[in-house]
Amino acid sequence: MKKIISTDEAPAAIGPYSQAVEANGTIYISGQIPLDPTTGKMVDGGIAEQTDRVLKNIQAILEASGLSLANVVKSTVLLKDIGDFKAMNEVYGRYYKENPPARAAFQVGALPLDALVEIETIAVR
Repeated sequence: MKKIISTDEAPAAIGPYSQAVEANGTIYISGQIPLDPTTGKMVDGGIAEQTDRVLKNIQAILEASGLSLANVVKSTVLLKDIGDFKAMNEVYGRYYKENPPARAAFQVGALPLDALVEIETIAVR
C-alpha cells in the first residue's frame, strides 16, 4: 500500500508526480529543485544557494512524514555542471554532519527550469 506525502512547506509538484510516496516504511522523495515554496520561483544565487533551498525542501517533506534527515539512506544529486560539485558538497555536508547517507552525483545535460541542482532522496522509518 502506498501513501502520498505532501506539504505546503515544499514546492508543489510541477508535473504529474507526488512530492513523495511512502511504501512499506520507505519514503521516496521526488527530485527537488531550488524552488521557494512560498513564491514557486527559483531562488536567487548560485549553486550554494540552490543546494541549500533543495535540502530545505527535502527536510520539509521528511518532517511532513514524521522523519528527519537522519532517516535518509540514499540521495542522488544531479548537477547541471559537475564543476559545481565541491560547492554543492560543502552545503550538503552541513545538512548531513553525522552518518551521511549513500550518495551518487552526476552531471546531466539540463534540469527542469534551468536549475543548477536537483536531489532525489530515499528515507526509511
